[in-house]
Order: sequence, then C-alpha cells, then structure tokens
Amino acid sequence: MFLENDDVVLPEDDSPEDMKLESRALTNLLYPDQLYILPLNRRPFFPGMAAPVLIEPGAYYEVLKTVSKTDHKCLALFLTKEEDANIYKIEADDLYKVGVVARILRIIPMEQGGAQVILNMEKRVILDSVIKNKYLLAKVHYQEDKQVLQLSREVKAYSISIITTIKELLKLNPLFKEELQIFLGHSDFTQPGRLADFGVALTTATRGELQDVLETFDVEKRIDKALVLLKKELDLSKLQSTINQRIEATISKSQREFFLREQLKAIKKELGLEKDDKSVDIEKFEERLKVRQVPDDVMKVIREEMEKLSVLEVQSAEYGVCRNYLDWLTIVPWGMNSKETHDLRRAEKILEEDHYGLKDIKERILEFISVGKLTGGVKGSIICLVGPPGVGKTSIGKSIARALNRTFYRFSVGGMRDEAEIKGHRRTYIGAMPGKMIQALKSTQMMNPVIMLDEVDKMGASYHGDPASALLEVLDPEQNKDFLDHYLDVRCDLSNVLFIVTANILDTIPDPLKDRMEILRLSGYIQAEKLAIAKKYLLPRNRKAMGLKQTDISFTDGAINAIINGYAREAGVRTLENNIKKILRKVAFKLVKSPKKGKIVVSEETLSSYLGKPIFTSDRYYDENPIGVATGLAWTQLGGATLYIEVVKYPSEKTEFKLTGQAGDVMKESAQIAWTFVQSNIGKFGHGSPFFEKSQIHIHIPEGATPKDGPSAGITMATALLSLLLNVPIRKNLGMTGELTLTGRVLPIGGLKEKLIAARRSKLEVLIFPKENQRDYDELPVYLKKGLEVHFVDTYDKVYNIAFKRPRA
Repeated sequence: MFLENDDVVLPEDDSPEDMKLESRALTNLLYPDQLYILPLNRRPFFPGMAAPVLIEPGAYYEVLKTVSKTDHKCLALFLTKEEDANIYKIEADDLYKVGVVARILRIIPMEQGGAQVILNMEKRVILDSVIKNKYLLAKVHYQEDKQVLQLSREVKAYSISIITTIKELLKLNPLFKEELQIFLGHSDFTQPGRLADFGVALTTATRGELQDVLETFDVEKRIDKALVLLKKELDLSKLQSTINQRIEATISKSQREFFLREQLKAIKKELGLEKDDKSVDIEKFEERLKVRQVPDDVMKVIREEMEKLSVLEVQSAEYGVCRNYLDWLTIVPWGMNSKETHDLRRAEKILEEDHYGLKDIKERILEFISVGKLTGGVKGSIICLVGPPGVGKTSIGKSIARALNRTFYRFSVGGMRDEAEIKGHRRTYIGAMPGKMIQALKSTQMMNPVIMLDEVDKMGASYHGDPASALLEVLDPEQNKDFLDHYLDVRCDLSNVLFIVTANILDTIPDPLKDRMEILRLSGYIQAEKLAIAKKYLLPRNRKAMGLKQTDISFTDGAINAIINGYAREAGVRTLENNIKKILRKVAFKLVKSPKKGKIVVSEETLSSYLGKPIFTSDRYYDENPIGVATGLAWTQLGGATLYIEVVKYPSEKTEFKLTGQAGDVMKESAQIAWTFVQSNIGKFGHGSPFFEKSQIHIHIPEGATPKDGPSAGITMATALLSLLLNVPIRKNLGMTGELTLTGRVLPIGGLKEKLIAARRSKLEVLIFPKENQRDYDELPVYLKKGLEVHFVDTYDKVYNIAFKRPRA
C-alpha cells in the first residue's frame, strides 16, 4: 500500500511529536512499506553507495520491470545467510533481516537478455514479513540514523581515524581513487554513520563481518567496527605492497642485468674480444674438421650447409635445424681409428682373466685376432653369441674390445619396433636425430669400435617398420661400407666396425639376418665350472662391492655346491651371483650390528640360515624309473633339462591314446609316430604281447604348466610305451634323446652339450644319442664326458637293446 500526497497532513506547530509525525509522513511518501526483495549472495551493500547489478532473464527481471513502472522505483536488497544459496528458490527465513533500500537510477538492456541496472543505496531497511512468495514481496520498515547536533570528542576522533586510514589506503591501493576523492571532498564529520558505511564498503572483509556492520544501528558501535575492519584492510594492503615491491625489485634486477650483459656483449664485439653465436658455431665446426679426414662427398655437403648457415639469422627456426645437422656431420669421427693390438698372448691373458672355461669361444676369438694381424685389421665379421641368460655373452664382448684395444659400445635392440632407431629419422621431422649406429660412432669417437647389439632375438615389428630388416644393411660386410643414415643423408663406412650380436635363441631371428652372422654357441656351465667361477670371480668381486674383506667371510666348497644344487640350477651363473650377494649382505648387516672378531664361515650346515630352505631338491622324480616311465633330455632357453615321459593304461572298449602336459604340435606328432611305430612293430618288440587290447593309453609329460615342443622325445616316448607293454622297467640311470621316424630311424638333435650338462646334473650314468651327433660329442671337453656311458644309435633296435638290458652286477 502506498500513500498519496493528499493523505499527508502537516501540523501547524513545531512540537517534537509533530516533527516525528512529519518525518514519518515524508518517509512514507518517498519509500513504500511494501517492497520487492532482490537477494544477494556475495556481500551486502551499504547506504550512500551506487553500484551496477546484473539481472539475468527470469523472475527477477520481471520484478525489475514491475518496479521500474512505479513512482518510487525502490527495491529491497537482503543478503542470503548461505553464500551458495539458490536465489530462485529462496524463502524469507533464508535472508538476513537487515538490508538496504535501493532506487533504480538506470536500466541498460543486454543483447543476450536481462539487463544491467544502476542502483542507488539509500538507507537501511528491516524485513518484517513476506506478503507474496512468488516474487518475494515483503512488508518492511526503515531504520534512520540519529541526527547528532554536536559530535562527541570520541566520535570525532573515530571519524578522523577513519578518514586518515582511508587516505593511507588510497596511497597503497588506488583502485577507488576517484570515488574516495569525491567522498572525502564532500564528507561532513556531522554524519559519522555514513562515513563508517562508506569506509566498510571499501574493505575486502567477509560477508559476515559486513552484515554485522550493516545490522549495527548504534553509530558509535558501528564506527568502531568500521575502524577495526579498515585497519585490517590497511595491514593487508601494506603486506601486498611489500610483496609487490619485492617482486618488482627482482624483475628490475633481472632486466638490468640483461641490459648490461647485452651492452657488454656489444662492447666486446666492437673491440673484437667476443664473437657472436654464429661465428662461434662456425669456428667450432672448422676446428673439428681439422682433426678429421672427411671424405670428399661428405665435405661437399658440409661446405654447402656452412654457406647456408652463414646467411641465416640466429633467431630463425631454420638456423637451429641447419646448426644441428652440421653438428652431427662434424662430430662423426671421419678417418679416426683406434690402433689395434694383435698380441695373441695379451689377448689370451685378458680372456682367461675375464672368463672361466668357454675354450671353443676363446679359440674362435683368438683366430679372429690372428687373421686381423695378417690382414691388418679385424673387419668384415659379425659374431653372434647364442646362449641362455647369465653365461657371459655381454662380458665376452667387452673382453674382445679390450683384447683388440678398441672402444666398446653396447645397446639393446630388444623390443625395438622402429627402423628409425637403426637408420635415423629424416630431417623433416621435429626432433629428428641419427640412428644408433651414428650415435655409437659419436660416443666412441672412433670409426672402428666394437658395437654389441644385445637381445637381437627379441626385436619386434610395427607400422613404423621392421628393425630386423634395417639391420640387414648394417650387418652385411658388402653393404655397410656405404651405410646411409636417413638423418645424415651421406654415406658412412661401417666396414671397420666389429659387430657382436647376442641372443638367447635363434628361432626368432630372420633367416636373412642369421645368414650374415657367424654363430658361436655358449652352453650352460656344469657344477664344477660354476664352483670355479664362484671362487675365482663372483666371490672376490662382490665381497669388494659389499665392503667386506677376505678376513671377514669365507665359503666352503660344500656351501657353494649346495647353492648351485639347491638354489641356482639355471644354465648361467646370474642366480648363483644373486644368492652370493644375498649372503654377503646378511653378513655385512651382522658385522655392523654387532662387530665380532674372527671370520664368518658359510658352510653347508649354516647355508639355510642365510637363504632359507632349498628351492630345488632333485631334478629326478624317481631314483629308479617304474614301469611305463622313461627319462628324456630336453633343451630350453635356459639350458638343458631332464624330461620324464609317463605312460599308464586303463580299461576301455577302444584302443587309443591321449597326450597331456602342454605339448606343442611337433611333440604331439612325435607321440603319434611313437604310437604307430610300436603298434606296427609289435611282433618284433612285443614278444607275443597283444597291443593294449581293450585299453586306453594316457601319455603325460610332467610340469604341465611349462610349454614343451620339439621332435627329440620320439625314442623316449616309444621306450616308455614298450616298458608298459612288456611290463618291464627301463634300465636304471638311463637318459635318451633322439627323433624317431616311422621306419625306426633315429635322427640327430640339437643342443647336445646342454643336454649332456643336464644329464650330469641329474646324475644319469647311461646316455643314448643319435649317431650323427657323435661329431658334436667328440668336440666336447673331456671333463664333461668323464664317467658317462654314452651310446650312439642310428636305429631304434639299438635303443631297445640298451634300454631293456639289465645292469651288470
């Protein structure tokens, strides 16, 4: 309800009661007692302020249009109690009771809808009750500041302090400079309440602190709270100013140093004391070329690139590309070669120092050196060292480099899928660089290093290319003299490089790549060799690495043998070394924790206290094979192993067999061949026994989780079947290996040395090998063959006679 002008009756006298009635009537004329509410989320407004407010399209925009059509054009602004409250679902209880009444000065419509409205905050307003909830129309009454005719000394002092604080704030934070100057120029100390409101509005106080000041009607209390908030704001501004000055001082110092350095550079350049970056680069490239014998075609490219570099700006992107290209062209050691040593005695001494055993490998290396002495250098050969992990393939490569007095560079190609790793990236790509071959020459700074390519059997292929095919050019003596790297794009002679390739198996190496290599096999070590390696190399090296002395610890031979048999049965010595390290660490801990005098002796009896219970107990499942069980010999990536074939029968209407133990396709065919061979020769070997009538045969290969494949278990399967058929056990301590044909021929197998080592480890005394493998057996060291009864056979008849012969008493 709004009062019209005719409803106001002014009294004729000026009594105090009449003056109150007059003031109330004038207020009702200017401000209605019902106002639409506009909720605020962030912070309240104070009387005496003018501020823009953005009204989005919706309910409050409709309220704005409704209010703009009234005569008074007033709204009530109240702060929400929760900062993240939804103003479109607000209730009266969600608002503080004290706000401000604001008059619309101007409405500026916006293109995307809604409007920006300029509001003038005029006085405090108190919320009484909500009349209509649709647009929050509320009944309100107004709070007037008391008119003070004479300011007290305390209020005047407060007012002066506020003005002084605001002036200081102005110096530190000029954000509200114009507003402050206008207010201070027109301020009157007779209105301390208005001064307090204005001062508080300038602070960054919390919404709760600002609402508290808004709800303080007593002027003296309000001005006190305002001064406290202004002092806090002043302290904050001073801290901010200090931080800004510190940062600006740092930046100014850096800028000053930069300008001084640039001036110093310019002065030195004028005096000829310093050259620019381009001159320094060109001079560096020229210095490199002086000590290199660069081929003519490469020198032509270098000169062309240096001419291009001389006309490019240092800041241009092309300059960086050209400079990097020249850097690689001039860093390659053109014409620089290590002086080879062909002293056979020295080479033999180095090989003996670094490795135990491996007689055939050492002889082959010495042959290389001998040829190099006669021809003037070892080149044109690619050595491929094949063997299980931990047998010393990588260390042999280092020994060869030391024996030849060449630099050594090793990198692994295992998992490599991009041919650019070998032949380099083209210079059109960002971040392009040469391949590993050129990087090796840069690293060694010689054109004839020993380069080792580790794990060549584990290369992959992808859409980026096939690195194995890229190696064909690198490892071909007829092609690598003109090796072309994609980045350098000039011919590079790799024919003087001695390439050594390592692999665990040959099956995954492509045949064209395999043909370019001279393959040297490194078999596993037997127990006696492992014992000697541990005593001569592993113990002294690791004892020194752990900070222990020879007087601190020693191992008995029995302890080392127990480690080999119970904890480290692999072909190499890596696990053996790891177990020795484990023991040495425990001994070091004991010595540090409680130093004691005297040497610690690791014996077979005390070994379990360092390593726990043995992992392996025996390779053999049976001391004496029962009926239907035969012992075979197998080759794996980790060396040789014994392989048991178990055969049992059970009643069935149909005579057939099944095979279990995760056998591969080739081994399944071997089982089928053995079954057919025994069935077709039942009259010869069966002695009248029927061929498993009304029985089903189950052939099993133990350790079913391990994949197995290959043809060499043929004679073993046939022997196990005959043992079950004849109901006779096979000869004690007998192991065999050989491929069987349908006609009873025994064909040769691979990995003879590894299988022989596995037989010795399992304490097999009688071995059967194919006759065509006798040449491989004759080349083996005597100590490997000592104490074994070995038979070489070409037909299964001989296998049968040996397997079912009773051992001599």
